[in-house]
Amino acid sequence: MIRKRLVVLTGAGISAESGIRTFRDMGGLWEEYDVMEVASPEGWAKNPQLVLRFYNERRSQLKNAQPNLAHKTLAEEETNFIVHIITQNVDNLHERAGSSNVLHLHGELTKARSTVNDNSIKDIGYSEINWGDKCEKGFQLRPHIVWFGEAVPAMDEAIKLVRSAEIFAVVGTSLNVYPAAGLLDYVPKCCPIYLIDPNDVGVWRRDVTVIKEKASVGVPVMFEMIKK
Repeated sequence: MIRKRLVVLTGAGISAESGIRTFRDMGGLWEEYDVMEVASPEGWAKNPQLVLRFYNERRSQLKNAQPNLAHKTLAEEETNFIVHIITQNVDNLHERAGSSNVLHLHGELTKARSTVNDNSIKDIGYSEINWGDKCEKGFQLRPHIVWFGEAVPAMDEAIKLVRSAEIFAVVGTSLNVYPAAGLLDYVPKCCPIYLIDPNDVGVWRRDVTVIKEKASVGVPVMFEMIKK
């Protein structure tokens, strides 16, 4: 059997079902934090201890979260499809579910990097980053997260993946965050697109199959539709 190449763009909605709090939803983190205070270079410069504490809390939360059926189904379907996941999420739930090919657009919560050398990145698991923790060159460590106003280094690779798609899916994202939302512009014209989200998502392409369900329900439904 020739396996088709499925490229999946995932967002906060897929991890929300695992208990990972989102920024935008009702009761989300934006109601507790000014996003620019904890997710921007300016916020880091103003109060790095607050930023470190915020991501330490997120890391602690992630430690106790588990992949849900959506994550697991995407991993299991690697036997039937060549699955590439492009995620806007900074958690590691796709990897823990067993997915082999995961590209993180916005960084990874379980990694830290030097404030001076962007290529000096280390795995820290669920450990805290504290003020005074330094890289091998003696510079403060920061979360390995792409903050608002920073470049998204993985975009070029993401665009290449999307251009190679034979099937494209969007799961649990409002398509409001750029440049990630612009990836739809690179989907090949003949490539079927599936969108899974319980909320209304504005899509400017007519050839989209919308599955208005939460990710854990919609992802298995999508595979049933594809296989038919």
